[in-house]
Formats: sequence, C-alpha cells, structure tokens
Amino acid sequence: MRLLLRRLTVSAPRMSVRSALPWPLRWAGAAVVLGFCAAIGLWAFEFGKDIAGIDDSRVHELRQLERDVADLRQELASAKEERDQALAQANASTTMMTAEKAAQERLTLLNKQLEADNQRLRDDLGFFEKLIPTVGTEALAIRGLQAEVQDGGQVKWQVLVIQPLKNAPEFNGRLELSFTGLQSGRPWSATLPQGPQPIKLRQYARAEGVFDLPPQTLLKGVSVKVMDGNIVRATQSIKL
Repeated sequence: MRLLLRRLTVSAPRMSVRSALPWPLRWAGAAVVLGFCAAIGLWAFEFGKDIAGIDDSRVHELRQLERDVADLRQELASAKEERDQALAQANASTTMMTAEKAAQERLTLLNKQLEADNQRLRDDLGFFEKLIPTVGTEALAIRGLQAEVQDGGQVKWQVLVIQPLKNAPEFNGRLELSFTGLQSGRPWSATLPQGPQPIKLRQYARAEGVFDLPPQTLLKGVSVKVMDGNIVRATQSIKL
C-alpha cells in the first residue's frame, strides 16, 4: 500500500513521454496532409464548377454582361437626361405658342374692331356729306334713302331728311314709306304696319327701321314722302 500510495501521490517519480518519430518526418507528414487537403479542395472547386456549368469562358461572358449592363445603365441615364431637356424645350415652345396664339387672337379682335370703326366712320362721312347743300336745293329735302333686304325676309331701311337753310324753322311732319314688288308673281305694295312716322327737325333728322316682307315676296322698290299735313314737301324713290 505504501508503494502504491507513493506512486499515486506527488511523491511519485517523474516520467516523460517521447515520440518515436523524428521532427523532419513529422513536418513531411504535415506537408503531405496539407497538400492532400489542398488537392481535395481544388478538386471540389473544379467539380463544383462542372456541376454548375461554369467554366472560364462562362465567367468571361458573365463579366462582359456585367460591363454591358453598366454601359446600358449609363446610356439610359443619358437618354433620361436628354428626354428631360427635350421636355423642357417642348414645354417652353408650347408656352410660346400659346402666348403667340393669344396675341394673334387679340390682334384679330382688334382688327375686326378697327374695321367696324372704319365702316362707322365711312357711314358718318357719307351721312355728313349728304348734309352739304347743293345749288337749287329746296327748303326741305330727302337725302340718302337706303333699303337692304336681309336674311329672314326683313328690309332694313334708312332715310335722311335735311333743311339746308341757315336758321331754318323747325319742321313737324310725317314720314310715309311704301314698298313695291312681286308676290307670287303678282304686283304687290305695302306701307309701314304702324303707319306714317312723325318726324321733327330743324337742320336734319335720320329715321330708320325694319320692315318684314310677306312670304314669297320679291322687293323691287322703296318710296318715301315727307308730308306736311296733306302737302308733300319732299319725295324720293329707289329701285332694288
């Protein structure tokens, strides 16, 4: 027991374990093991590429595709930038066209207004020219009897009566209009439905109105008389 306890306690004699192989052989064995592992890893890598169908040419194609995708992305960005610039220019052009169209419409409206003003001035000029007295003019005269057949069977008429005398007395009378023509091929005549119109003037007076033609009536002439009681002071007729 004493011998057994001595061997099992700290008082037991020291013992060392040494390898039977020298260190050069151990290093060579380790190199063989590492080389074997590297070979297995390379074989596994190549085998994996074969299984996946990836080889060097395939890898080159994939890299080329990646470069093509990058180029396409760059071209797409350039195209988007050009598109944005084109849209900006188009919007600017649309704005300018809208402004030009509005300006043209204003010019057209102004031109129509100027034409209407010009026509009114010509009418006023003709009206005042008719006020100029002529040699041998009577004390009361009719100037500018006008009649125009409009759409819808209406006759627009206008009469200018003047007294071309200086300090002429005031005149109070009646204006009688009569219309003549053909109705269904037969002679036809009519006067204003409201009868003679009163007229009052010292220098001039202008009377106008609209007369409705009966159906199937062709107007041929218009006559006007200025009456002072039962006395005809002036008369004028026109043919159409």
